[in-house]
Amino acid sequence: MEYKKTLNLPKTELSIRVNLQIVEEDCLKKWEEENTYQKLETRNKDKEKYILHDGPPYPNGDIHLGHALNKILKDIIVKYKLMQGYYAPYIPGWDCHGLPIETQLIKKLGDKRKELGTLEFRKKCREYALGYVDLQRSEFIRLGCFGDWDNPYLTLNHDYEEGIATVFGKLAEKGYIYRGLKPIHWCPKCETALAEAELEYEDDRSPSIYVKFNLKPGNLETSTPVSIVIWTTTPWTLPANVAVALHPKLEYVFLKPKDKDEIYVIAEGLVPDFTNKLDITDFKIIKKTHGKNLEGTKLQHPFLKREVPIILGEIVTLEQGTGCVHIAPGHGQDDYLLGLKYKLPIIMSVNERGILDDTTGPGTGLHYVKANKAIGEYMQQNGSLLHLEFFKHSYPHCWRCKKPVIFRATEQWFVSIDHNDLRKHALAAIKKTKWFPAWGEKRINGMIESRPDWCISRQRSWGVPIPAFFCENCNEVLTTGKFNQAARELYRKEGSDAWFKYEASDILPKGTECPKCKGTNFKKETDILDVWFESGSSHAGVLETNEHLSWPADLYLEGSDQHRGWFQTSLLTAVGYKNQAPYKAVLTHGFTIDDKGKKMSKSLGNVINPQKVVKQYGADVLRLWVASTEFTNDMAASDKILKQVQDAYLKIRNTCRFLISNLNDFDKPVPYKNLLEIDKWILLRLNRLIERITKAYDNFEFHIVYHSIYEFCVNDLSSLYLDVSKDRLYCDKADWDSRRSGQTAMSEILSALIRMLAPILSFTTEDIAKYYKGQGSRVKKTSSIFESEFPKANKKYIDTKLEEKWERIQNVRNEVYKKIEELRSNKEIRSSSQAKVVIYAKDKELAALKSIEKELHTIFMVSEVKLEEDAKAPLVIASDYQKCERCWRLLPSVGQDKNHPTLCKRCVEAIT
Repeated sequence: MEYKKTLNLPKTELSIRVNLQIVEEDCLKKWEEENTYQKLETRNKDKEKYILHDGPPYPNGDIHLGHALNKILKDIIVKYKLMQGYYAPYIPGWDCHGLPIETQLIKKLGDKRKELGTLEFRKKCREYALGYVDLQRSEFIRLGCFGDWDNPYLTLNHDYEEGIATVFGKLAEKGYIYRGLKPIHWCPKCETALAEAELEYEDDRSPSIYVKFNLKPGNLETSTPVSIVIWTTTPWTLPANVAVALHPKLEYVFLKPKDKDEIYVIAEGLVPDFTNKLDITDFKIIKKTHGKNLEGTKLQHPFLKREVPIILGEIVTLEQGTGCVHIAPGHGQDDYLLGLKYKLPIIMSVNERGILDDTTGPGTGLHYVKANKAIGEYMQQNGSLLHLEFFKHSYPHCWRCKKPVIFRATEQWFVSIDHNDLRKHALAAIKKTKWFPAWGEKRINGMIESRPDWCISRQRSWGVPIPAFFCENCNEVLTTGKFNQAARELYRKEGSDAWFKYEASDILPKGTECPKCKGTNFKKETDILDVWFESGSSHAGVLETNEHLSWPADLYLEGSDQHRGWFQTSLLTAVGYKNQAPYKAVLTHGFTIDDKGKKMSKSLGNVINPQKVVKQYGADVLRLWVASTEFTNDMAASDKILKQVQDAYLKIRNTCRFLISNLNDFDKPVPYKNLLEIDKWILLRLNRLIERITKAYDNFEFHIVYHSIYEFCVNDLSSLYLDVSKDRLYCDKADWDSRRSGQTAMSEILSALIRMLAPILSFTTEDIAKYYKGQGSRVKKTSSIFESEFPKANKKYIDTKLEEKWERIQNVRNEVYKKIEELRSNKEIRSSSQAKVVIYAKDKELAALKSIEKELHTIFMVSEVKLEEDAKAPLVIASDYQKCERCWRLLPSVGQDKNHPTLCKRCVEAIT
């Protein structure tokens, strides 16, 4: 008769080589047919709420790896909270307005764009956006993300647009909104204003010039011509110059080169740099004076018939240049503020496309870039240009077209950051918010401390029109009361398209009068709102209006770039609206990079496509990649990295497979007090793991979840417990207590593992749960793993004395294995089952080993173990007994049974 070890495999389809594509598609179908997410929400609807508010992505293409990272992180949190019993509705959203969509559609339409009216163009923008909403929704669902996908929030929905108008009206009512002529970042390519959050800084090549502003005759008593020398990198702004600023406390020198009959006035601290740049080797200082003494001195513009004064300003520094600053209030924030102080004119001679008008002399009719050259050449001819060179420096670019932006003064709408202490209240709200990681608080705090007023108007077509009217009689700006209410009602009933459809008289109630002059004729504002104002109003348009949600949210989660974007704009609108942050906590993640640390780029060919990853590896491998890395830093991804993650995934999955394969006939759990000690120990380890995992989930440390479970599977289970348990699982009689003791522990382990892994490996754990409804497990016999509770640590399993004892036993086991490996290397034995061991121990170590002496051969996976009281190293030798054909141990009882001469005593009892 031949005896073989046999696995008690269940009659399931949980095969060794998993096809995740099939498993995942089956799960998606099951979740949809059984309304799994909706069932979970209904089950928990009366429980404590946990609201993770979704930041809206732009629907203008397939999702990229950053999208996948973001949505999977959110899904992990939502599923964890659902399994903990929270009511955690997840309402996904999309930011459907704005330049990204408009730009893509203009490219698609080409010359046909010019033939379309505003309403027709907006209709096509809407269709374009909604088409990509559907595409991205299907891609997010394919990643296994739960949510109310049939009812997302869209910034183009009527109720959301009403929410935007409500926030605008409330801020206007409190005095935060104003309209004014100010220099703002302007994109000549996109022909619109930009906010700080829409800027990207890239290296740019700019001219660096030193220019003379000659003193007007009679200003100083000298026969030698005197010039104030300014330095600038934007020659095209010189036509808008109306003053030169000096620092009141700096010392200025009158420097005369030996070989020139002229005098240059510059800051004393910049003389070495200045003379080096102009190659002035011999000079003398004629005079020194403080900047304040030159205030009011009249200068001649270098190429226009314009007299400009010297003014004083603390903005002047000695970092670079000459200490004499060219002031053009229409082209810079600092210049603008100085201009207000001195009541200087704001000259704006550059149009929306960056073309200089006919008042600019040599720059007339030229794009500002070409005007730089023309103005430089003109000044070189008239002698006002002292020096020209080019240099590279970091310069703001448009986030959409990637072209450099300019400062340009135009009539725009702003949110005043310092009115009514908005900045102060926002900083206070930041302190009350929990930031993950903690450095996020310092980052956004610094941004709020230094940010200028927020420009919220855009000169585009696709967006929510600014809900404002103007009195045609007195030009009063009207944004509150019945005017705001009329806009809100219009947006709610017909959407913001109606703003372009009707005249002001059709929108406002009959008999509406201007509160200032009693006029009855009004016109509408034509600018649209900044999309950041739109998305930043989601707390009002979604959290406040959706009956399933609540204000403020428990968590906002986005990329770290949103400290200057959505986190900040949401904070400012909410503090102005309700004097409170719209979130209790903010969590940020890094960006996706390749394995060499480079930013992913199509041009570099290092982009990882999430759809391709799902097709090649499965969504669960992508989900495990998200959980495997400290996501608050930048996350590296490549085929090599994903293959490593796949290997880890298979290790975890195959561990679960081994567990389930040995539970097919398990029907009677053994009480804890009757468990073998090694089973008690592994349950202790399991519950320590549950404690660690729960804490990690609570702190959003998913990499700790991943690494802890992986190490438990590899070290505690595969390398020790499961290896040790095979003998009794395969060779003990099916109903023996020793075997059922192991099955009891394994059932607990599998139950806890798949529930802890469910938020991350959603498809795989759902598939395992389909086959496993173990006796005594915590996996509910329901349709989905997510209907089971997240495991809680059982205190009865936490036995510190047992923990200490088994640490000693493992130390001895490690020593024994070193000796066994020596015998294997010397080819004295082929496997540990051919060895017998004599262990020498004393005191607590001996007591620990004595208490489980009958189990030691199993724990050490050898044929025989003897204990001796001594301090010597373990003795391991090859056994001289016969090998049992069934269990492969070498034992003296082999051959003692006449009917089964090739079996040991234990195996004879097991088969008879």
